[in-house]
Amino acid sequence: MPYESGADWQYDVPTTGSTHLPPDAGYGKALRSQGYGFEVAVADLIDNSIDAGADKVVVHFLRDAERILTLLIIDNGRGMDDASLDAAMTVGRRREYGDGALGMYGTGLKAASLSRAGSLTVVSRTRRSRAAGRLLTAEGMEDGFRCDTVDPRYAQDLIDRYDGIIEWHGTVVRWDRVSNFDTVARGQSDQYLSRAIARLETHLGLYLHRFLQQGLKLDIAVWDVSATDGVRGSLGEEVDHIAVEALDPFGYKVPGKAGYPLVITAPVEGVGDVDLTAHIWPAKSKQAGFRQVGSLNERQGFYFYRNDRLVQAGGWNGLRSPEGHLALARIAVDLPSPSNDVFSLDVKKEGVTVTPAFTLGLDKAQAANGVTFHGYLADAENAYRDGAKRTEIVRKAVTAPGKGLDPKIKRVIKEELPEKPGEEPIAFTWTALPEDVFFDLDRENNAVLLNKTFREDFTDGRRGGSNDTPMLKTLLYLLLEDCFGLGRWERARQDRIDYWNTILLTSARAERDRRARASS
Repeated sequence: MPYESGADWQYDVPTTGSTHLPPDAGYGKALRSQGYGFEVAVADLIDNSIDAGADKVVVHFLRDAERILTLLIIDNGRGMDDASLDAAMTVGRRREYGDGALGMYGTGLKAASLSRAGSLTVVSRTRRSRAAGRLLTAEGMEDGFRCDTVDPRYAQDLIDRYDGIIEWHGTVVRWDRVSNFDTVARGQSDQYLSRAIARLETHLGLYLHRFLQQGLKLDIAVWDVSATDGVRGSLGEEVDHIAVEALDPFGYKVPGKAGYPLVITAPVEGVGDVDLTAHIWPAKSKQAGFRQVGSLNERQGFYFYRNDRLVQAGGWNGLRSPEGHLALARIAVDLPSPSNDVFSLDVKKEGVTVTPAFTLGLDKAQAANGVTFHGYLADAENAYRDGAKRTEIVRKAVTAPGKGLDPKIKRVIKEELPEKPGEEPIAFTWTALPEDVFFDLDRENNAVLLNKTFREDFTDGRRGGSNDTPMLKTLLYLLLEDCFGLGRWERARQDRIDYWNTILLTSARAERDRRARASS
């Protein structure tokens, strides 16, 4: 019925018609200002790879001699044809997601990418379609959301470059004019990449740990595109490569209190029963899943998962404030499906908002054996206090290992030894050295230099990778770590380096002779 002035209170606002209002070009700037951190943005793109059925993903940094150029994410998912690419690059286009999908809003590819880069290229192919690509830039979005078509010859060439990953189908996402890279001073690329890759490895290892445990292969690689040796079409030389491993925030070997983990069920109005898997870490644990996921106060509390993807790593969601006595308390919660009004996930998938219905449900939560949620918190606090009474041997802080050492070894070293704050990690590099020197120290750049003449003697004659000879490098790290971060270089220390060099040089030559005799 038409609205009449002076009528009773209107529970629904009366309308007289509709107008479709397309987004203004300024909306593109708002889309690019979502506040994505670098690691969060990369993780969002890998979610798309997982949704596409990929079981192999590579995050690829490209650099030249002076600067970092480009970031690419390559997967072997089912890929996209021209129509699917147009849909994926359309800003504001809604799409249907399956119950198990990691995507939610349809904006992640554009928002995550263009919040960190000035140019987004997506090249893909399916089993039944040729390689195709689309290019979206910040300038194009301001020009009426213009999206450019990638030359199909380049699209095919890019797919072919990664034929070790993409066989019949897959996708390459390329970021250019990356804001993080533009701030790196010339000559500082190695230092930046060492820190950036460490942060990215930790973030991906944590937030995707269930997928990594289920078999997802996720690598981070660095290529120097200037090192082509004059070979036309060469992508360059790989200078670093790590396999991301699961960083399980519940990966302890023995719980901090017998009887845990324990499933405590909370009746939540509007959702139903929500299972809380309550964990108590062992006190003073040095495991990576406890120590390397951030501040212990920040990482206590709730760990929310959506379709096996971690979307919040710690925090009490208004239930209480973090405190030291609850540092061992972590609770895993799988968000109920379908979506509801109690749990809301932000667009970046790094935080969950809850209504009071959840906290009221916690007051009534109870396990099958009668333990309440508040009883669990008391158990966690008592485990912390009991652990604090035990005397702990304090180990000397060390300069962290860096590029050139296998990530598994670096993680164990971090678990076992405290790090000196503010020190550049110690890198390991094979390089040309005089024939009477097995190793040298570049103390200015925190690097151990190894004589590449002997490299094949420790790789069984095979071409080594950036993280080769793990035993040799680990022993040298333990031997030489205290030679870095010093102000004054003592004569006695130099003498020690000299006789170590002499002994190790003789050992390396003995290793070469043994190999020669074995092959003759």
